[in-house]
Amino acid sequence: MEDFLIAKIEELAFTLVTKEESLWESKILDSISIVELVVEIENEYSISIPFNEIIVENFETVERIVKYISSKK
Repeated sequence: MEDFLIAKIEELAFTLVTKEESLWESKILDSISIVELVVEIENEYSISIPFNEIIVENFETVERIVKYISSKK
């Protein structure tokens, strides 16, 4: 799951990322790329992510995204 997320984030942001790097503070993800990432996650893992759950607490790092996805399965 980490490898998939890192690859998608790097594809969307055109930069390398680590699993513990802050995706918001470093401005790797913006409002457009986070929506694109959510769509990719929903398609890959067959889950639905409500708009109100697209928050820093769930999407700050790759580690947090993995934890969030795991909680939805």
